[in-house]
Amino acid sequence: MLSAKMGISREARNAPAAEPDVVASDRDSVGMPVHRGWAPRGGRHRWMEPFVLVLLAGGPAHGYAMTAQLEEMGITGGPVDIGQVYRTLRELEDAGYVTSSWSSEPVGPQRRDYALTRAGYAAIDAWAAVMKERARLIGEFNARYLEAVTAPREGP
Repeated sequence: MLSAKMGISREARNAPAAEPDVVASDRDSVGMPVHRGWAPRGGRHRWMEPFVLVLLAGGPAHGYAMTAQLEEMGITGGPVDIGQVYRTLRELEDAGYVTSSWSSEPVGPQRRDYALTRAGYAAIDAWAAVMKERARLIGEFNARYLEAVTAPREGP
């Protein structure tokens, strides 16, 4: 919300970002991001961000619906903090990855619907590369761990 306090217009905040904050290490032959190592390059290190982006890649949604989906995924050890979801959505909107508008449903409370921008799709592509690499590294760890624990143990 710093940009709002500094007097930056909503249009300027929603302008597509030049590049996502999560930057893949390289690109494959068809231009999709690829990544090596655990940490994403760039300023985004929050765990919830890629999950919110991937939910929005499935289509526009409001915060409470995303919270329920995040809980179904089990990304936290208990209930998902709705405040954290909305903070993440505001940060993604400020970065130009997400747009929001009031729903036009004639019944029920008004809700803000969130949707990905082109920059948001680029960000989820970069996060996918990071997550794929993390899954590879976890698989590598598990394979070595299984080798180690099935071998005779040495030591005092």
